[in-house]
Amino acid sequence: MRWYTVPAAVSATGAGMLAYASLYERTRWTLRRFDVPVLAPGSAPLTVLHISDLHMTAGQRSKQEWVAGLAALEPDLVINTGDNLAGFDAVPPTLAALGPLMERPGAFVLASNDYYAPRPKNPLKYFFPGHKRVHGDELPWRDLRDGMLDRGWLDLTNAAGELIVDGRRIAFAGVDDSHLLRDRYDVVAGPADPEADLRLGLAHSPEPRVLDRFAADGYDLLLCGHTHGGQLRVPFYGALVTNCGIDRDRVRWLHRWAGPRPGRPNGTWLHISAGLGTSPYAPARFACPPEATLLTLTAR
Repeated sequence: MRWYTVPAAVSATGAGMLAYASLYERTRWTLRRFDVPVLAPGSAPLTVLHISDLHMTAGQRSKQEWVAGLAALEPDLVINTGDNLAGFDAVPPTLAALGPLMERPGAFVLASNDYYAPRPKNPLKYFFPGHKRVHGDELPWRDLRDGMLDRGWLDLTNAAGELIVDGRRIAFAGVDDSHLLRDRYDVVAGPADPEADLRLGLAHSPEPRVLDRFAADGYDLLLCGHTHGGQLRVPFYGALVTNCGIDRDRVRWLHRWAGPRPGRPNGTWLHISAGLGTSPYAPARFACPPEATLLTLTAR
């Protein structure tokens, strides 16, 4: 190969990868499945659909149709861990996409891209966790919240609650977006209900300081989003950044957060959704397709 053909080959490879990441993989909607052994011995399975980081715009019809179609899974419970919006006109189509799922029991927390519109930023800032966060204009997040509340979903944004699902009592606690320092764990602090059949903790951003408190209070399973799974992953290396305090090895999918201890023989599990969207100003994914997860909770 002549020396002057090398830059051309590198440029062509880079252009091809960018086209793949922005034109194909970004809309390769994927359903993940994991089994989580958190229920009491002898319990029947319980299915939980975990959705996060929709970053919806009004024109994303393919995403809206795919999300609505998830209702065919007939999950026992639906969990939404925030960052639903990416535009001022996105609330109606987001609620329409979630509409069939809101026929099922559900719970949610809100996050930064429910409150504030996205804005352009230098992607290199993600490599410097202490950078100053600049918010866009306020989004109509109250309309989103009220739309989900009106359909019976629990708002766990710095709140606790419970639901009866398939005859089982589930105790919940959740916090606001810890990436924005809006979390107020003290509001929900205290031992998780020992009489509940299942104890779930919700947070948008998986910050270890928050996850540790959920685990110490005895929650069986923690559900988070925010990371986009790294969004751009290097094969055989993984995520370049996590955009929060979680380690790169646990930036997506199912992991143990805390091991067995008295009263909690299976410890605390953590599921981080890689999410279904991207910022409109960074519309690309590589080795990390957009996804929702169906968790089948099984007996210990």
